[in-house]
Parts: sequence; C-alpha cells; structure tokens
Amino acid sequence: MDSQQAILETPPQVPKLAVCGISKVYRDGTRHVPALDPIDLTVAQGEFVTLIGPSGCGKSTLFNIIAGVDEASEGSITIDGHSNVTRAGQCGYMLQQPLLLSWRTVEENVMLGLDVRHVPHKQAQQAAQELLKRFGLAEFAQSYPTTLSGGMRQRVALLRTVLFNSSFLLLDEPFGALDALTRFSLQMWLLELWQTLQASVLFITHDVREAMLLSDRVYVLSARPAHVLRVINIDLPRPRKQEHLALPASLLLEQELLHVLMKEQGL
Repeated sequence: MDSQQAILETPPQVPKLAVCGISKVYRDGTRHVPALDPIDLTVAQGEFVTLIGPSGCGKSTLFNIIAGVDEASEGSITIDGHSNVTRAGQCGYMLQQPLLLSWRTVEENVMLGLDVRHVPHKQAQQAAQELLKRFGLAEFAQSYPTTLSGGMRQRVALLRTVLFNSSFLLLDEPFGALDALTRFSLQMWLLELWQTLQASVLFITHDVREAMLLSDRVYVLSARPAHVLRVINIDLPRPRKQEHLALPASLLLEQELLHVLMKEQGL
C-alpha cells in the first residue's frame, strides 16, 4: 500500500459528541408534553458548537440529557464513540449562574469537582493552583466569592468546570446575566481557554453576535418542541476578534441567523 492510498483510507475522526434522534416527552398525568422533537447534532473533537433558539424551546433539556442528568424518550447519545456508558462525569457542565459555595475560597471552589470524585486533597489542590495560575487568577485563590465581581465569579465557575472535565464542556448561557463590557471580556477569555485546552464545547446563547464570535458552527433550534431549523458554519478567521464581526461575510451571517429566528417567532 503506497502512502497516498494509506491517506485516502484513513478512517474519519470519531466525534466528541453525536446526538442521534433524541426526543423527550414529559408526562403530566394523562397529558403528554413534548419538549424535544428528534434532534441530530455533532460536535467534532476540539470544535466549538453553539445552540441558539427561542426561550423555553428545550435547549437546557437537551443539555441535561447529554450530561446524564435526564434521560431521553428516544434516541442515543455517543461520547467519544461510546454510547453504552454512564454519561455522568463525561463532560464539564456549567449553568448560567456560577453557583459558587460562599464558605469556600476560590481555590476550594475550583477544586470542588475533584473533591466529588474523591481525588486526594493535595493532588486536587495542586491541580487547582496550576489552573488558576495558568489563567491569571492565582492572586484571588484565597478570596471568597462574595468579594468578587460578577465576571470574576463566572471565571472561577468556568475553571471549576474545566478542572472537572477539560476535554468536553457544556456551557448553558454562562454570560447571559453580565453587562456588555464584562460579557465581551469573558467571551475573549473563554476563547483563549478553549484554544489552550483544545476542548470540545457545546454552548447555549440567545445572542446571535455571541454565537458568531465564539463558534465554528451554529445550530438554530425551533420553538418547543425543539428541532433543528438550520445548521450554519461560521467561516471566520481564528483566533477570532471583535473586528471580524464587522466583515461583510459576518453581517450576512448575522442577518441569516436573525431571519431564521424571527421567522420562527412570527416576527
């Protein structure tokens, strides 16, 4: 076999995440309430993928199923090519609110996931210290959450999520409650974090420009019960910068995303 033939026969890389035909129906007495229509999506190794759609459409329900917090009514979830494993612990999962423990220091909050996994204290502490130093938070290691700004608390929560699982992150609108300037600062910090760790990320937002700034691909979801309306590739340069959003191609992408969302909501 020559080298050219070997290259042609190289098997495709297994995706970090494959969601196949996932649906969810809640039962309220005799009434069935559909939350998700069959959904298919993938996240490649090292890819940043965003979900965007109307409020209440089922995005967080899908995240809960991927994370193993809830179970689907139908369909399968495959992580790293394995579908028959317990999904709990296979990803780092961060909600919109930081949910830091007020009685624990920044360092102790970042260690929390390792504590839950019963990692020896000294090993967990060393890992937390290295991560805090690596991403510019070492000077706040012994501070308590109540002394930090909102943006700083989100950074700590992100590092806690990363230390739990740095290869696959589920981020459920983590910047939604922040002011515009802090939000942009956190977006750029997240991009640096993602590129440094080469993590696979699935991200939820309601902000079209945030989706464009961060993502490789965007899945646009319908109103509840959610299904995929459109998959849009964000073919902008990396490393991504704010000025890339002013490119003609970006403005066209933004209009396309807004058009799909507004049409879905009857606007």
